[in-house]
Amino acid sequence: MGSAARRGRAAPAARDCLPVLLLFCLLLRTCEPKAANAFRPNILLIMADDLGIGDLGCYGNKTLRTPNIDQLAEEGVRLTQHLAAAPLCTPSRAAFLTGRHSFRSGMEASNGYRALQWNAGSGGLPENETTFARILQQRGYATGLIGKWHQGVNCASRADHCHHPLNHGFDYFYGMPFTLTNDCDPGRPPEVDAGLRAQLWVYTQCLALGILTVAAGKTCGLISVSRTAVAGMAGLLFLFFISWYSSFGFVRRWNCILMRNHDVTEQPMVLENTASLMLKEAVSYIERHKHGPFLLFLSLLHVHIPLVTTRAFLGKSQHGLYGDNVEEMDWLVGKILNAIEDNGLKNSTFTYFTSDHGGHLEARDGHSQLGGWNGIYKGGKGMAGWEGGIRVPGIFRWPGVLPAGRVIDEPTSLMDVFPTVVQLAGCEVPQDRVIDGHSLVPLLQGTETHSAHEFLFHYCGQHLHAARWHQKNSGSVWKIHYMTPQFHPEGAGACYGRGICPCSGEGVTHHRPPLLFDLSRDPSEARPLTPDSEPLYHAVMARVGAAVSEHQQTLRPVPQQFSMSNIVWKPWLQPCCGNFPFCSCHEDGDGIPRMPAL
Repeated sequence: MGSAARRGRAAPAARDCLPVLLLFCLLLRTCEPKAANAFRPNILLIMADDLGIGDLGCYGNKTLRTPNIDQLAEEGVRLTQHLAAAPLCTPSRAAFLTGRHSFRSGMEASNGYRALQWNAGSGGLPENETTFARILQQRGYATGLIGKWHQGVNCASRADHCHHPLNHGFDYFYGMPFTLTNDCDPGRPPEVDAGLRAQLWVYTQCLALGILTVAAGKTCGLISVSRTAVAGMAGLLFLFFISWYSSFGFVRRWNCILMRNHDVTEQPMVLENTASLMLKEAVSYIERHKHGPFLLFLSLLHVHIPLVTTRAFLGKSQHGLYGDNVEEMDWLVGKILNAIEDNGLKNSTFTYFTSDHGGHLEARDGHSQLGGWNGIYKGGKGMAGWEGGIRVPGIFRWPGVLPAGRVIDEPTSLMDVFPTVVQLAGCEVPQDRVIDGHSLVPLLQGTETHSAHEFLFHYCGQHLHAARWHQKNSGSVWKIHYMTPQFHPEGAGACYGRGICPCSGEGVTHHRPPLLFDLSRDPSEARPLTPDSEPLYHAVMARVGAAVSEHQQTLRPVPQQFSMSNIVWKPWLQPCCGNFPFCSCHEDGDGIPRMPAL
């Protein structure tokens, strides 16, 4: 790569010839990395939420219509072994943003909560973590985030914004600081801590019944107790009720909000308008920064439950509400790609599409499936070992620089996007910390035939569930499972009735000896290998075991962002428009683009 200093000394005439030199280099295929670095492309990163790898036509789906994403794959490079670093939203996105496993920043759970639960919790992506946005911002990029954040907001006060996107390198943010949940839809059952909420309501009712019984006994002369004692018990019950209902009774108002930069613009958000608002913001951002360079991270709310879908797409797919939502998502992606092309940016924009993890198998409404399809891969969201929880789409396009229609069957990670975009911007990754990702530029351009990852480690919370070894000289991809979730009911492919599979405790099985698969021969992980069926069994176990031990030497204790003290709702941290607790506002809807009639 040419250095910044060398570029700065280039004569004006030489700079004017750069486009010709780029074309010449591309024809000779000798200096694409330098050309990419010199030109500093615009970078568009699109991440879907809970999308299964089997939901897209370019990954084998024959019944859902995703023409825009499929075309993106035809015009670029498609990865078939692209892997999330975690099987849930918050930790997966933390790893994506930083290029590091989420437990290195404390964005994983040792037990209990595995994702942020409240906008008004104090946990979140620590200030000392470096995102790709921060590095590119320092390099002169405009950096925008539109859509879902789910990395926290505040630490100690409502206005400190310590975890906010603008404190992590983005100079513009519009979207949802939290994530969609069923609580955002008044017509759906509660989701955030639904079990605890139900228990608290039962306790409240039991205590109230007890106090009423005591009061009735006193009135009838059956119990000798003072009125002061009865009033005191009633007061304590009221305080108990208020202490939990002030948060759980208003989940929609506290969590389902939209922000522009530091300001709350809609509380609670109107779900039916959200897709149009996100589209309007993304197109506007591209138009404002078309003279570049810019980084736009479009973090879609689709296809997370409650699957809010506009009327134009309802009932149009072959797979119910979920299919409708996928097809609407593809339409939105198409509109964004059209905006790139309409502004003359297609050939100067590095575009990427993915999902944060696998489809949510347990998301159901009666007999209707509300979660994604993970193709031939076992498991789904929440499962860090089985492929269905972590194998995601990976599509890259940069016309003229990346070959069109290329398919790469090499293990890669969402964490690789961090060093990739940093390299494309002409920067270097931080040297003061462990970076788990590797730049994909050589692999995407074809100058390297193998992934830089020899080993990948798959965590559920802070628990290592599996590890894979890409034995490059043989083509085998060995996968070892140290523990797996216990499906419910037995024989099912997910943890139905539990919402999501656990990472530890009684809900997982510890395998002694571990399970071994060769994904190159058995991608569905259907047939565990044994010493009798695989001559290399003991050698593979020993080699991966040594790699795991070496990897564990890099682990360091850090403050836990999902601790109980960080996870609970704190009223003094609650983002609010208006005077707390009377938070309420709605953005003017004039100018919002309408969804098309199909």
